[in-house]
Amino acid sequence: MSQKVNVGDKAPDFELVKPDGSVFSLKSQLKDKNVVLYFYPKDNTPGCTKQACEFRDQYEVFKEQNAEVIGISSDSSESHDDFERSHRLPFVLLSDKDNKVRNLFGVPRKFGIIPGRVTYVIDKNGIVRYIFNSMTKPLEHVKNALEVLKSIEKQ
Repeated sequence: MSQKVNVGDKAPDFELVKPDGSVFSLKSQLKDKNVVLYFYPKDNTPGCTKQACEFRDQYEVFKEQNAEVIGISSDSSESHDDFERSHRLPFVLLSDKDNKVRNLFGVPRKFGIIPGRVTYVIDKNGIVRYIFNSMTKPLEHVKNALEVLKSIEKQ
């Protein structure tokens, strides 16, 4: 069942297995850092590759803002591993094969079938501070998330 997470809501906790076999927990990650959680449709597609590479290129800036970037799609861990390696992605991609986490956050589908592209900025307290939903503007996800993080760190 799909819920809709809104700005100001507490982000739902979840666990997914990382490509290396260890478990990622949102709650554990938030102990130390803000999290930029981005859902994307598919590995190695033009828009998703642009978006992932832009997150890669700005990764040091995200770290300076005390944030970790996490990508999620329904692709397999093997697909994520190849995608990470071929584009030298320094952040974790998680496999949400059955769309449980996507549904937990209420990420919409385009035309009811294509998994949506939505980015959430979650502060260290677990509060969703920003949501950006755009299939056609993958690079704006990165730019906007950085702007929000800079404002959080100033507070």
